[in-house]
Amino acid sequence: MAGDRLSGKLAVILHADIVGSTELVQRDEHKAHQRIQQAFQSFSRIISSYQGEVRELRGDALLAEFGRASDAVCAALAFQSEQAATIATLDDDIRPQVRVGIALGEVVIADATVTGAGVVLAQRLEQLAEPGGTCITPAIREALPKRLPFALENLGEHELKGFDEAVGVYRVALAPGAALPPPERAAGRDNKAPVRTIALSALLLAAGLLVAAWFALRDAPSVPVPVVQSIADKPSIAVLPFDNLSGDPEQEYFADGITEDLTTDLSRISGLFVVARNSSFSYKGRSVDLRSVAEELGVRYILEGSVRRSGDQVRINAQLIDGSSGGHLWAERFDGTMANVFSLQDEVNRRIVSALEVKLTAADRRQFEKVETNIPEAYDLMLRGVEEYNRFSSENVARAREYFERAAALDPNYARAYANIALTLATEVNFQWTANREESIRLGLEYAERALALDDSIPQIYLTRSILYLSQRQHAAALEAARRTVAVHPNYADGQATLAFIQSYSGQLEEAFDSLERAMQINPQGTGIYLSIKGRLLFFLRRYDEALQVLRQSLERNPAFDRTHLHTAATLAELGRIEDAGWSIDEALAISPNLSLTRERSESLYRDSADLDRYVDALRLAGLPE
Repeated sequence: MAGDRLSGKLAVILHADIVGSTELVQRDEHKAHQRIQQAFQSFSRIISSYQGEVRELRGDALLAEFGRASDAVCAALAFQSEQAATIATLDDDIRPQVRVGIALGEVVIADATVTGAGVVLAQRLEQLAEPGGTCITPAIREALPKRLPFALENLGEHELKGFDEAVGVYRVALAPGAALPPPERAAGRDNKAPVRTIALSALLLAAGLLVAAWFALRDAPSVPVPVVQSIADKPSIAVLPFDNLSGDPEQEYFADGITEDLTTDLSRISGLFVVARNSSFSYKGRSVDLRSVAEELGVRYILEGSVRRSGDQVRINAQLIDGSSGGHLWAERFDGTMANVFSLQDEVNRRIVSALEVKLTAADRRQFEKVETNIPEAYDLMLRGVEEYNRFSSENVARAREYFERAAALDPNYARAYANIALTLATEVNFQWTANREESIRLGLEYAERALALDDSIPQIYLTRSILYLSQRQHAAALEAARRTVAVHPNYADGQATLAFIQSYSGQLEEAFDSLERAMQINPQGTGIYLSIKGRLLFFLRRYDEALQVLRQSLERNPAFDRTHLHTAATLAELGRIEDAGWSIDEALAISPNLSLTRERSESLYRDSADLDRYVDALRLAGLPE
């Protein structure tokens, strides 16, 4: 799946929170929601003008990232001044006041979500600020130019939860009679402005739902992404991303590709439970405690290592670790060439199987004997294509297909190349990224057939067929292909999720729920898409409160997916929260302006008209135009 890559860096983090938000909502829920949203819209606009980027909007809290400490402080003070003026005009007691904390610290960024010590520190500082006030750390104070008109008050050192040492805290305000400097125009900013504006708009659109839902749900038990412990009678393992030691950053795709292939090969061994690639790659680039990783992923063992490639030479260093103790079971080096790279991978897998005393079936042994291609250049192109596909945008998927086509041209018997060409076409059909839908369907089925003639054990062949058959509303054929996907590869998380997706449109709701739970067991970190499917299932199962919680989680991960906003609108409508449902419709329309009830009906994939009618009726109640 797309966008699972992480990056670590030092950043200026701003965290803001509404003071006494629960009490405001209890006084007047509608007015409080409206004014909190207006406050965040104003703050987000100011943050953007000072070269900042809003990273998260969650109910009554906002998180933003800046490149400079001065920009963060200026944005905070500009907003506080504007908000104070706004509050002064109100004639009631629904007056959202905001506290702000600003810190410099290490953060990890994944899919626009920011975590790390810097975020926690900013949150702790915000809690020390007065209503309408801003607190900063000494590091931020030292980074502020002396020329800026700030009044600073040293509040001394404070013991903060989660930090071993006391942290210095300063209160910052605008000096009396001074004016804030206007935002500076960043070099090269014009070229990036449209992209930033789109990202900010998506976050603001999500804010309407999140603000409305937050207070209704904050006291309810959360519904976390299920981390189901692995099947008790099987050794369980996660393959963490192998480090690229080639000395060439451009070889990152090769190390990632080796990691992904090892994961896939191990997951096809019937006596093992292997966590999906998506979940394991969420730890890429992070310094982690392996025992914590094992606990989070619900596995006993961790495989980690490195890949070094120099010309035709390949070296794989691997070590198997017991996640319960952190102890090494074995560590070994495997040397070879691109010509025998599959043998190298098999040797790693055999050592794992031997160490864990896994009994191989005849089918398992055949997996070790398979060679994808005898042409190293074709395999290299395959890995480059996989890297592009995993970035998951219309442009990346198109580029991935070019790599797969070049691999197939080098080796006309390369079944995986044809299977992946078919998968890119099915992806374009499913996400409406194709200009000629019928031609993409035809070619996708043609390439899937070509792959099948060469190798009938590749699950992507059947997954592609299931998606394309569903797009033609051939529900029986789609179900058969989806079931074949998981029969060929039961440990394929996306195969299980796709089966759930197709079952949901075929009226098999309980079966779909079970399939999705299996997908989320294999891929415990999950994806926003998985949660969106689950929310829609809960809607049709009439479990509306649960559906709303899950859809809210999905939107936190991907606020720019119009389908989830529509499902949320329908759910809110069924709960009688019509005004909140209208906000979700507005958010969906801002992402996809051509949405309508007519379009939902004409493009529907539901087999049962009753399901479609209930969904459309809920959207009509929510306010989706005809």
